[in-house]
Amino acid sequence: MIWKGVVDLNLKLSLWLGAALAALANPAFAQTEDAPKPVEDGEIVVSGRYTLPDKIDTATGLGLTVRETPQSVSIVTAQRILDQNLISIADVIQNGVGVTVNEVDDVRNSFYARGFEIRNTQLDGVPTNWTLAGSAGETNIDVSIFERVEIVRGATGLLSGAGDPSASVNLVRKHADARDWGGYVNASYGSWITWRVSGDVVGAITADGRVRVRAVGRYEQGDSYIDLYRNKKFVLYGVIDADVTDNTLLRIGISHQEARPDGATWGALPTFYSDGSLTDWPRDKTPAAPWTRWDTTNQNIFATIRHEFSDRWSIVANYNRVKNAQQTELLYLSGLVDKATGRIQFAFPYKDQGNNIQNSFDGQIKGLVNLFGRDHEVVLGALRSTQDRDTATFAALAFPPGTDFERFGGSTYPYPGFSTTPAVGEKTKITQEGYYGAVRLNVSDQLKIIGGGRLASWNITGVQFGVATDYGNSNEFIPYVGALYDIAPNHRLYASYTRIFQPQNARDRNFNLLAPLNGKAYEIGLKSAFFGEALQTSLALFRIEQDNVAQNDIVVTPPNGGLPQQTYVAAQGVTSQGFEVEVTGRPLPGWNVNFGYSQFKAEDRNDVPANTDQPRRLLKLFTTYTVDRLTFGGGVNYRSQAYTPSTNPVTLAPFDFRQDGYSLVNLMARFAVTERLQLQANVENLLDKTYYSQVGFFSQYRYGAPRNFTVSANYRF
Repeated sequence: MIWKGVVDLNLKLSLWLGAALAALANPAFAQTEDAPKPVEDGEIVVSGRYTLPDKIDTATGLGLTVRETPQSVSIVTAQRILDQNLISIADVIQNGVGVTVNEVDDVRNSFYARGFEIRNTQLDGVPTNWTLAGSAGETNIDVSIFERVEIVRGATGLLSGAGDPSASVNLVRKHADARDWGGYVNASYGSWITWRVSGDVVGAITADGRVRVRAVGRYEQGDSYIDLYRNKKFVLYGVIDADVTDNTLLRIGISHQEARPDGATWGALPTFYSDGSLTDWPRDKTPAAPWTRWDTTNQNIFATIRHEFSDRWSIVANYNRVKNAQQTELLYLSGLVDKATGRIQFAFPYKDQGNNIQNSFDGQIKGLVNLFGRDHEVVLGALRSTQDRDTATFAALAFPPGTDFERFGGSTYPYPGFSTTPAVGEKTKITQEGYYGAVRLNVSDQLKIIGGGRLASWNITGVQFGVATDYGNSNEFIPYVGALYDIAPNHRLYASYTRIFQPQNARDRNFNLLAPLNGKAYEIGLKSAFFGEALQTSLALFRIEQDNVAQNDIVVTPPNGGLPQQTYVAAQGVTSQGFEVEVTGRPLPGWNVNFGYSQFKAEDRNDVPANTDQPRRLLKLFTTYTVDRLTFGGGVNYRSQAYTPSTNPVTLAPFDFRQDGYSLVNLMARFAVTERLQLQANVENLLDKTYYSQVGFFSQYRYGAPRNFTVSANYRF
């Protein structure tokens, strides 16, 4: 009924996919999941997978596999991270099924799924909050410290506290789970004189193997396709896993990342000349000055203790301390560019120092309850989190007029000098509490029903850049219901429902806060497995109903002065519906594949398109094939057009900031020189497609990266 517009297409895809896989599964093609094999006669066997048999907690906390979770789940495994040469969290999201990245500038990125921004993130299943668009570098955290990234699309308010309708991203850290010593060292070199060295070592430090350690490090530096930009990054990670008793595990760890970019941009490129015509800057154009910098530090201290009471009940307690800090000296060039003089309309030098410190305590007890002759899974949990954000700003001592942007960009803008006396930019405290529970009822061998809910409280108080802030909600109940039914041994139907509730800091043109997002999310689908679960498929249909969805209005200068601010209107009755298809795993020995296609439609109650800045269709494919010592592969990422409706600031005529649809082609090859030594090459944007990685934000646009390459050597020991 509610998905009538996409059902026919989804049924066709289901029939086609089912027929193709059934053909592969006949006796002539049937295989079992091949286990890692010993090296014989110099043969190198690669055993990395794109699927994950482990249980995950990202959606329900019940410790269910991907196929047991009644939502769309994608896992970017360590093998995919290696094959695609993914370096940052933003790289992973860019290649995840059904998700997109908008690059605001050199540091900030916004993530989206199903047409809405992703605000829910987790570290080993414990919710954490980032600063605005990752302004303290959170979205660029290096993935070398993570084993995998889990993306659960749809609302996940049961564990995250706020039922954001887009998705939740869980970053799963590397753990010290190996008793024998081993690891790797890696060195790479690529475009724009970019080079990296990294290492990962793990093993037991006691003879009985009860205490194990792991350490990861990476150093990176290089230039960019954008003028003036040069970055240095340093990453360290360490963790200790200790079996305190046969039934008790203690884990303590720390991660630390520093990024020190010079020539960092704040914002992007202006769209209009002063006569109302459109600009067309080269891809290497920069609005930054040589003195601009955006230094970020990301640190996480964590501890976990897990106790198994028996093979039926366990308890876990987590502590997370996340500190994200930034120090900036930036230049914001914006407005119209004069064709005759080349000067840009506005120039705003800016300096700040900011800290975002979050302390979280999370506990869970889970186990099995026998009822009516069957075991049923139960989880109960609680979370308390406090987050303190402090930003001090320093006034510029001089405000020279806009530079000759036409010829020089921001490169000739002089260093203005800054006051040594700080002013309060932001000083806020965010408090979050949640109590949640869920149960999976094993009604029969075929039918499973999941029910649960969360009682959530969220509040922010303080001052944000001159505006007093005090809003939030207490004791909001967020229900969660799911069901799964096995229609055949390897085919499982599922359905889920949850409420959407999300406080938001978007403001209208009078600088009043918009009311919280409120709505419902529905999803139905089919999950299948082939070849001993070596290949997994997923078909999903979803519908999201929301009120108070923030839509771009006009840019307004605050009454107390300062930078112009984007304002919003609250759209009512916004409905987003669509479908997703994913195929991932190993259909044949040596062949890994990940394919995803997603499509949605979003409109308000008056049939006006909503969130048009997000592409309605995404297709992502990456595959590799191994023959003897050689692994080769590649893929394509396609996104359809997107636009932000606005007006030409000179002519006042309607104008759409538009990015046409485009495809990016990537290639890779890896050669196993010996059992331990491998050489790899990656090429991104092979066809050198010119595209925008962001368009329309504050009437600006930013180019995506042109064709680039990386070559690397990896030695395992």
